Amino acid sequence: MLGAQPMFSIQAELAPIQRLGATPYGERRVINITGGTVSGAKLQGRILPGGADWQIIRSDGAADIQARYTIEADGGAQILVSSEGLRHGPPDVMEKLGRGENVDSSLYYFRTVMRFETSDRKLAWLNKILAIAHGAREPNAVKLDVYEVL
Repeated sequence: MLGAQPMFSIQAELAPIQRLGATPYGERRVINITGGTVSGAKLQGRILPGGADWQIIRSDGAADIQARYTIEADGGAQILVSSEGLRHGPPDVMEKLGRGENVDSSLYYFRTVMRFETSDRKLAWLNKILAIAHGAREPNAVKLDVYEVL
């Protein structure tokens, strides 16, 4: 039986959305990640500046999300994060999110699948797991509650 175990929470700080317009794939957006924190039972640290969230707003209104960024764990180990997910909900809820309003995350769907890569021996277990996250979009940040898939 599959299950999930809580790992940590991420609070990623975001730059304003770069809107690149409608491409053949959909409305393309890039949101740079400027910093943030990681806290939880299995990992503590910070999000380094320099990552980004690349999004396509599909014709059905769903945001197809691909994010890449780096966590620096307490102690200095660096962890590359690769995350792919979806965010969607009723049009009025998504419009509020688009305007930067606070919206209860139970009113929309925001989930990601995460993989990790590190050279640190103490954290090498991260190289061999998949994680899922439940997300919430805040005006200038994203909050992710991350769970190891068992």
